[in-house]
Amino acid sequence: MENSTMFYFNLTMFVPLGSYGYAAFVLCFLLFAFIISANLVIIVVISRERTLHQPMYIFIAFLSFNSLFGSTGFFPRFLMDLLSETHLISRPACFTQIYVIYSYASNEMTILSVMAYDRYVAVCDPLHYHNRMTAETVRRLAAYALICPAFFVATCLYLSIRLPLCGNNLLKVYCANWNIVKLSCVSTFVNNIIGLSLTTVITFLPLIYVLYTYFQIVLVCRKSSSEFKSKVFQTCLPHIISFVSYFIAIFCDIVLSRVKLNRFLAVVLSLEFVMIPPLFNPLVYGLHLPDIRRHIFRMLHFAKPFS
Repeated sequence: MENSTMFYFNLTMFVPLGSYGYAAFVLCFLLFAFIISANLVIIVVISRERTLHQPMYIFIAFLSFNSLFGSTGFFPRFLMDLLSETHLISRPACFTQIYVIYSYASNEMTILSVMAYDRYVAVCDPLHYHNRMTAETVRRLAAYALICPAFFVATCLYLSIRLPLCGNNLLKVYCANWNIVKLSCVSTFVNNIIGLSLTTVITFLPLIYVLYTYFQIVLVCRKSSSEFKSKVFQTCLPHIISFVSYFIAIFCDIVLSRVKLNRFLAVVLSLEFVMIPPLFNPLVYGLHLPDIRRHIFRMLHFAKPFS
């Protein structure tokens, strides 16, 4: 029966945890608290230290801000569901969560591609780096990384909101656009075409560009000294780790939305997408890059109470 006025969605992928529900809640709450704290530390350190007001570190701060954005759009509702016997979410809350999580996902990819461009210029054209990576260029790249995904996600969401639905069960632990589209009572041809096009623009084009930049970086390093290679490796490794881990998470989410998997495996893969990148990013950049690590330790040292 067609029902275009469905007020609630039911998140059906939650596994009954019984007495382990409180333990899962505490574990996920501590993970959420660590993600918030670690990313805030990165943002504060980069904001306060003038020596870190450089394009590479500014983009790292954007990455941490995006992790905060995505985590606050997922964890509060997820923590509440862990302690709840029912998992109903209203239409407005569900579509709001979709917008936040999908914007976070798209922002992550575009920010990582912008960071790849920054590393490409720094390694392949170092003499003109400061002429090319001006404050105006950084502002334009940041605008591209944040505004374009917001527009693309809003377009997909608008098309989904207009669909009449014939059900309300979502095979997810959080709201996802494709799962709602599959509930449509009418043809979703337009949604599929536009969704595929925007996925290509947001996901695969940045992937191709990042691979191209690192191919050029490898070519330059082959002709350079060992000291130069070591320095490039030190600055590029965190970005490579972030990009690979995030792309694996994206790939798992795409597979999960198209293929039927074991229930437990499906839950794990869906959580990887929203948990692992926000957790990895501050650890990778905060611990590996010496400039950030030094200032973090200095800030923590001054934060200790006087004995």
